Amino acid sequence: MDWFSRLNPGKARAPEMKDSRAGPLIALTGAGRPRWTPRDYAHLAAEGFGKNPVAYRCVRMIAEGAASVPLVVFEGGARADDHPLARRLAKPNPEQSGAEWLESVYGALQTAGNAYVEAVGEEEGGELWSLRPDRVKIVPGRHGWPEAYEYSVDGRSVRIGRQADGWMPVMHLKLFHPVDDHYGFSPLEAAAFAIDVHNASGAWNKALLDHAARPSGALVYGGRDGERLTAEQFDLLKAELAEGHSGAANAGRPLLLDGGLDWKPMSWTPAEMDFIAGKHAAAREIALAFGVPPQLLGIPGDATYANYREANAAFWRGTVVPLVRKTAGALGGWLGSRFTDVRIEPDLDAVPALQPERDALWARLNAATFLSDDERRRMAGVGG
Repeated sequence: MDWFSRLNPGKARAPEMKDSRAGPLIALTGAGRPRWTPRDYAHLAAEGFGKNPVAYRCVRMIAEGAASVPLVVFEGGARADDHPLARRLAKPNPEQSGAEWLESVYGALQTAGNAYVEAVGEEEGGELWSLRPDRVKIVPGRHGWPEAYEYSVDGRSVRIGRQADGWMPVMHLKLFHPVDDHYGFSPLEAAAFAIDVHNASGAWNKALLDHAARPSGALVYGGRDGERLTAEQFDLLKAELAEGHSGAANAGRPLLLDGGLDWKPMSWTPAEMDFIAGKHAAAREIALAFGVPPQLLGIPGDATYANYREANAAFWRGTVVPLVRKTAGALGGWLGSRFTDVRIEPDLDAVPALQPERDALWARLNAATFLSDDERRRMAGVGG
């Protein structure tokens, strides 16, 4: 018996099973066998999150912002801060606080498009853990939907399946994927091309700095009668240039030429060297994929919002709040089903970034003299 069951022993545990007519068609593709994620998540995370500062900051902003929104448990329509589920969300496991655990869930969702949470233990000692998405494989059942999850580490794996009453101890939260029945679509994957362009621009900039921040030239040998350098002379000259005249430490160092050698600089036009504009365009595309206004990242060239405050409010309303609502609804449907008349909702009144909107709403409601106090409270979302 798990830690939820003893808290509500009289509740019916096994819901009525209703099969989808489309499910068996999906099951034909591989029921009972682990289905691998359709991409190399580790490479995607390393190149996108690990090497790109724009994508890294987008993930951190979304994950930290969403994790800062408290999740509140309601029982019978009233807020229940002392409910066992509320205590579990506040301290999901011995290693993490509620905010730390939620940050790992939101971070996995942004980088992989999938987040997995496992419930283990019994009663008050129960724990909630976030599982690494790249280690989880879905095992479709005969109805086409997951019947188990396999978690693998270094060639060893454990299968987590449904309990006898049909409850799944693993919650799979995913972003919408138009062509995959089981896995979500990562913003990193949508921004992969822009991330490659942005990373390549950074590599190009570094290469220019390594070579005195200017295009290289050509050493022309003016030998007589078509005379050419010998192989030994060519290798020696190449080595001397690499050791004595390349790199930032040798920038501006004079070049001594002899033996008929002439330096011919090779210059490019400013338009050909204007990779900065392309890099900023790629950065804006990355921010667009994650739903982060470029102004919040310090990316120039975008003036969608009049000021930082408007951009920040749009970020919370358009990106963070929908994500938090989605997660709260998923957790409520998964964990709340183990209790009677329990739901989980985000406490948006605790978000400072949304305070100006709340103040404006209260001002409009107070100006509406034809409304009663109870009507104003209901329209403000604080109950009657």
